[in-house]
Amino acid sequence: MGTLTISPKFQVVIPKPIREKLSLSPGQKIYAIVYEDRIELIPFRPIKEMRGFLKGIDTTVKREADRP
Repeated sequence: MGTLTISPKFQVVIPKPIREKLSLSPGQKIYAIVYEDRIELIPFRPIKEMRGFLKGIDTTVKREADRP
């Protein structure tokens, strides 16, 4: 992907290929989550934008024989 450098003000710049791939825009909110020994940045998406993103997902679940 890319290497980021932390500025003296603890700011980072997301490389252009990543910004373009994720369609990030200036001022957009991003969640920062600590997971084990890393930081994960997750773009905030409005709920209206999320509509239909699971379309076509397989919802069948293999169940145990004693379950209906």
